[in-house]
Amino acid sequence: MVCTRLTTIRVEKPWGRRRLWPGFADPARDEAPIGEIWFGVPGSRDPELLVKYLFTSEKLSIQVHPDDTQARARGFARGKDEAWVILDALPGSTIGLGTVRPVSREELRSAALDGSIEQLMDWKPVAAGDVIYSPANTVHAIGAGITLIEVQQNVDLTYRLYDYGRPRELHLDDGIAVSDPVPFAVPPIESSQASGRQVLASTDKFILERWTWIGQRELALNADGWLIPVKGGGQLDGMAFAAGECWIIDGNAGVSIEPGSDIVFASPRSFTLR
Repeated sequence: MVCTRLTTIRVEKPWGRRRLWPGFADPARDEAPIGEIWFGVPGSRDPELLVKYLFTSEKLSIQVHPDDTQARARGFARGKDEAWVILDALPGSTIGLGTVRPVSREELRSAALDGSIEQLMDWKPVAAGDVIYSPANTVHAIGAGITLIEVQQNVDLTYRLYDYGRPRELHLDDGIAVSDPVPFAVPPIESSQASGRQVLASTDKFILERWTWIGQRELALNADGWLIPVKGGGQLDGMAFAAGECWIIDGNAGVSIEPGSDIVFASPRSFTLR
């Protein structure tokens, strides 16, 4: 059994922020804004999942990701389903999910070229506590003023369709080919909440839970997973963990959680708690 604290990677983005989230140091005045925190696995392992924090001050690009079959046809290990756990959102914050009506791929391309794709997107309001599961092929864009945790299949494969005039590369041919430009349908997810344990998503790609027990908890897990302490902390087989970190757990791990903690846990397969 091995528990590993993952490497924290700060990613500068033009749409990032200078005020982050408790557990992360704000960038210095002479540093660029931070848009993402990635948690990397040491060594040459290719884990199934990737965890990030995102901090937005502007809209992110309108983009899309391929599914497993499409990605593997291009030589990648997997496609990219992702889920977002909203930690904080300014009033009026939105995420674009799908289109307001079904459109053809030809219309989607034209709209991406002339900028009217912004009006085609279905901008849905979000607030702290919301959870969104975005399957591959969903045309989407994360809006401004949002702090979130993103759990995704581990692949760096994004096709940008529109970027509001920013000087970054677009990927219209690849992106249009894998887009499903229709209104967003909430995936059928088995979700439940009982006594501080909330199932946020349960799909064939990964299972996502949030633990907010009031008192001290001692747990044993029987599957590998990613433990993300949003608030508070505890111990993993005697090693202390705290907010602002992410740990990967292999096998059976003894977990002690401090009272009042807020923990997000993700696993690529079903698991039980004891």
